Amino acid sequence: MDSVFVHESSYVDEGAVIGEGTKIWYFCHVQNGAEIGCNCSLGQNVNIASNVKIGNGVKIQNNVSVYEGVELADYVFCGPSCVFTNDLTPRAKYPKGNAAYKRTLVGKGASIGANATIVCGHEVGAWSLIGAGAVVVSDVPSHALMLGVPAKQKGWVCECGCLLGEDLVCSDCGRVYCKVDNGLEEVER
Repeated sequence: MDSVFVHESSYVDEGAVIGEGTKIWYFCHVQNGAEIGCNCSLGQNVNIASNVKIGNGVKIQNNVSVYEGVELADYVFCGPSCVFTNDLTPRAKYPKGNAAYKRTLVGKGASIGANATIVCGHEVGAWSLIGAGAVVVSDVPSHALMLGVPAKQKGWVCECGCLLGEDLVCSDCGRVYCKVDNGLEEVER
């Protein structure tokens, strides 16, 4: 972990694995069994729970807790104070433990806006964009733009982040897409 930066106010439990070039800023906690890829950035007050898997190049902004059952693929962006859950029916008096946690997968390059909530048990598709404050209660197609409470699809987004028009051609980078069963797919040029 020579090339890993961990701020002195943060704590990394024994048994956590952190990839080269990753930076962990103020007041973070990475728990035992967590796996964080290379070149990630964890902002202030981030908690990574036991057994969480985080890919390479992931950016997690301030005040985010990534709970057991959540997996973040490469290049995911988690905006400030976004929320993940892992239990659909929690009770303080009747804890169920990790056997009852619902899996949540956030696909490659997806971005989750500030204060958005991802309810557990759903898949957030690759390169999708979840708007600030949205509440995701169902699976999200790849490249989908999701807004509102509950989140509804309001359009499509290019890999580069530009909103796509009806022709599914990016006006910024020129990528061309076609619709497939689980969202959009880039067309070879």
